[in-house]
Amino acid sequence: MPTEIYEASGINIFGKRIKSLIFTTDLAIVKNHNADGVIAVYPFTPQIAINQAIIEVSSAPVFVGVGGGITTGQRSIDIAINAELNGAFGVVMNAPTPNELIMEMKKRLDIPIIITIVSEREDFESRIQAGVSIFNVSGGSKTSDIVKKIRESHPNFPIIATGGPNPENISATIQAGANTITFTPPTTGELFSEIMDNYREKL
Repeated sequence: MPTEIYEASGINIFGKRIKSLIFTTDLAIVKNHNADGVIAVYPFTPQIAINQAIIEVSSAPVFVGVGGGITTGQRSIDIAINAELNGAFGVVMNAPTPNELIMEMKKRLDIPIIITIVSEREDFESRIQAGVSIFNVSGGSKTSDIVKKIRESHPNFPIIATGGPNPENISATIQAGANTITFTPPTTGELFSEIMDNYREKL
């Protein structure tokens, strides 16, 4: 993990302080990293088998995506319950998730419900009242601005945020008020390319 991430205060979840989350569903990377946890969200219909595999392989806490956009309603709740029973530390809901679904899920889960925030126009208060425990800010180049906006009215609410492509972005996001930073690692192909280049140079 970039060392700048450890400037963050972290979020205490079940006795573990989480400052860094690695954003991946690649099992090889899930098994080989030094982040405090894994955030496993992907652009497909959430699958119990995928969540189970990641949780089983990971030695760090895992936060899994359970839908809320394309996949919603009872199916999202069922996936979330399964994730909790398999040992997930939290479930991540997509930005379009209706508050009614969050309320229903909150009745069934003991692990944190995390909602993804993509705009500063989001109604943060209604999300908290519905039962969200943590915000996951993913606003591209506007991420630090969104974090600042949340902090204006919710100075102590836990915030995970994407760190961006370089150390400066990570530090700016932490200074804006993010407690935990999500980092996207190189792909296994990119990592392998570096290793293969080293092999070739030695021949």
